Amino acid sequence: MSVISPSPESVSPAVEPLRIGPIELSSPVVLAPMAGITNTAFRRLCREYGAGLYVTEMVTSRALVERSPKSMRIIHHEPYETPRSVQLYGVDPVTVSAAVRMLVEEDRADHIDLNFGCPVPKVTRKGGGSALPWKRDLFEAIVTSAVREASRGGIPLTVKMRKGIDKDHLTYLEAGEMARNAGVAAVALHGRTTADLYSGQADWDAIAQLKDHLGDTVPVLGNGDIFAAEDALEMMSRTGCDGVVIGRGCQGRPWLFGDLANALNGSPERHRPGLAEVGQAVRKHGEYLVDYYEDEFYGVRDLRKHIAWYFKGYPVGGDLRSRLAMVSSLAELDELLAQLDHDAPYPGEAAEGSRGRTTRPKKPHLPDGWLDSRVFDASGKSLLSEAELDISGG
Repeated sequence: MSVISPSPESVSPAVEPLRIGPIELSSPVVLAPMAGITNTAFRRLCREYGAGLYVTEMVTSRALVERSPKSMRIIHHEPYETPRSVQLYGVDPVTVSAAVRMLVEEDRADHIDLNFGCPVPKVTRKGGGSALPWKRDLFEAIVTSAVREASRGGIPLTVKMRKGIDKDHLTYLEAGEMARNAGVAAVALHGRTTADLYSGQADWDAIAQLKDHLGDTVPVLGNGDIFAAEDALEMMSRTGCDGVVIGRGCQGRPWLFGDLANALNGSPERHRPGLAEVGQAVRKHGEYLVDYYEDEFYGVRDLRKHIAWYFKGYPVGGDLRSRLAMVSSLAELDELLAQLDHDAPYPGEAAEGSRGRTTRPKKPHLPDGWLDSRVFDASGKSLLSEAELDISGG
């Protein structure tokens, strides 16, 4: 690990801790739920590098109420995971309430987040995710009922959302206000619309506008394009937001949470791992995935998707990269990692910047007539049932 030592005047002062209800985070950093990524193994690895709030993969409220094995695995936390954070996806107030009630009554979470930010077509075409806040009454009913159930156990509930469906159908200021009035403990905003998907640059000005609109009545968290500790500092400085939510930026870089904790506490120390240390992190991640799945093949197979992110910018030959991306056992992983150039240093800018999903803007997939009214048509209840099928974990 290298230490960057800027001049004293360039070191940022410590940032205030973030409080979400009764939970105080020494580092105002939240790991964004990412389907297929933020399972127990990855959260465990991130925790070893720095402080923060580490959220599970998104779980569907209906599947949770029905106790599907996949959903129960998603919300499982190990004893060392505190505070325990679960993100719920739902489109029906009754089902979402039942899922929150289950989490509270069975003591399965210390914090609950509601997903209103997912932009993928299989979610939005049924009116869920980032499409849902367009229907004012449905959004308000879900948030209000969920907060009521969570408050019975003293559990803080937050919401994560996008700016709106597209530039002509923005909802974030109104939705943020409704969520605040319903009693949420924090509001997180991804500075993109549904149409944007993960393209272009996140609109940090929208985060600033939401913070200005809500003032100090509720914490506002910013999300979008934080790929380094300095990005987090700049976002908080430019927008006035109370904390940051990290998604794609930590893929293949679990040490980003250590960098963030240092930066937000005014320290210049940054993690700049050489190739040998990256290999060690990959091995540990694979080991944790095997523990999580209780099956070596499934665990190592899940590691495959992370390989390109870990080795972004490092001098790893194409053949070795390909073989690592098809690894099938820990023994094979060890054999391949031994072939890395263990003297290769941190490559600098080549390892920085965007990673994970990058897309072009696309016309959102929405239910027929969804944009015709801001009020949900009760005749569409069958749509709600379809929206919650097979969504757990993304």
